[in-house]
Amino acid sequence: MSAAHIAERIAIGQEFSDMNFRAFGFSFVGLLAAVSATAAADSPPSYQGDPDTYKVIFEDQSFRVIAATWKKGTTDKPHSHPVPFVVYPLTDCTIRLHNADGTTRDSPSKAGTAFAGPIVVSHTAENISSDDCKAIFVERK
Repeated sequence: MSAAHIAERIAIGQEFSDMNFRAFGFSFVGLLAAVSATAAADSPPSYQGDPDTYKVIFEDQSFRVIAATWKKGTTDKPHSHPVPFVVYPLTDCTIRLHNADGTTRDSPSKAGTAFAGPIVVSHTAENISSDDCKAIFVERK
């Protein structure tokens, strides 16, 4: 095999190697961008995202209980509910939920009427009632 032939094969091999590395690099950068975008869309759990509104009042290896108080006319900070939960409203009120995609939904609740909630990604909750709104959240760990 001539030196020119060997040099040509090395050059071709290097070219394929560079193409594979560039393809991997672009794929890796794309993956990082997708993961970062997903992470940005998610917010911390309620009690971490807005501890002035959500206070952990009990926690053990199985459950977390959170007392929430939304002052009249206020909107809490962006947060999530990373696990399904049960809400027990302590007052009659209406919360306007602002989703990360810009949509809103009003959620009226009646004191003493418990309901379940699903996993919820980043959102905020605005108290549109005429008084403070209070509720207890129970999360299973």
